[in-house]
Amino acid sequence: MIALARSIGIRLGQAIGLLLAVVVIVFLMIQIAPGDAALYLAGEQGVGDAEFLAKIRADYGLDQPLLVQLGTYVGNVAQLDLGESTYFSQPVLGLILDRLVATALLAGAALLFSVTIGVALGVFTARRPESPASHGVTVMSLVGFATPVFWLALMFIVVFAAKWGILPVGGIEDVRYEGGWFGETIDMLQHLVLPAISLGIIYLAIYSRLARASMLEVLESDYIRTARAKGAHERVVVYKHALRNGIIPVVTAAGLQIGNLLSGALLVEFVFAWPGIGRLMITSIFRRDSPMVVGIVIFSAAMVIIANLLTDLVYRLIDPRIRVGGSR
Repeated sequence: MIALARSIGIRLGQAIGLLLAVVVIVFLMIQIAPGDAALYLAGEQGVGDAEFLAKIRADYGLDQPLLVQLGTYVGNVAQLDLGESTYFSQPVLGLILDRLVATALLAGAALLFSVTIGVALGVFTARRPESPASHGVTVMSLVGFATPVFWLALMFIVVFAAKWGILPVGGIEDVRYEGGWFGETIDMLQHLVLPAISLGIIYLAIYSRLARASMLEVLESDYIRTARAKGAHERVVVYKHALRNGIIPVVTAAGLQIGNLLSGALLVEFVFAWPGIGRLMITSIFRRDSPMVVGIVIFSAAMVIIANLLTDLVYRLIDPRIRVGGSR
């Protein structure tokens, strides 16, 4: 227990230090970016005189020295106050949380799709490494890995929505739909299909290749040969003995890819008009809403750090050989 508490304390300290670095770097990058948030806000309201600009800068603290703005912002973040959006005039954290469910739904569906199908394809190709089907899956994985997410999303819209008309596109639900909760859930899932597959295809390719390589190595292990020599059924050997160790690299990649998954969601949400954090991020950049952009980056960084900590916990659930004080 002492070793576990020490390990958790070290990791939390590293997480806090990393978040502080993210806050400082992103804040400074926003400040040196071209453009003036006060001018944008004045233009939105149709007023551009010097007195009105000075009032805007005073209201949002933009007239303070840079180090003062940074110190104030870091102190507010420590109190879970990410500031107020200069465009919406609402707390940044509240706006992010309002869209968190949509982004979590999209990212979770994409991750579930990519891990489930990727591991299944990896196990299938590992059991028949020289079959034509195995080579076909390998080629498809390479194509999926090389295909840009935004291009794939656009092609899905053209084929499945515009040409065939079998799946809806745009938003998270049909605002014209009137029905019970079951019908609304089905409608939401239909809107989720194309964005989730678009976001998950590239990771499916990664996980299938990782699962295949790992399973090929595990299936050649001594304990697998022993299980087969004892007369265990092949399905028991593969899915009970080999898969538990073979899936560890996939879990590792899935945990480390959370950040990439969120960045990929930016484009997917924008293309499909999905009302999540990614779409809010892009529109905030166009509006020069600096507090919102910085808040989203900090919030996303916190989510990535939490995901990595949870990945370590999953390691210990999958492989009991991993110890707190061990080398892994």
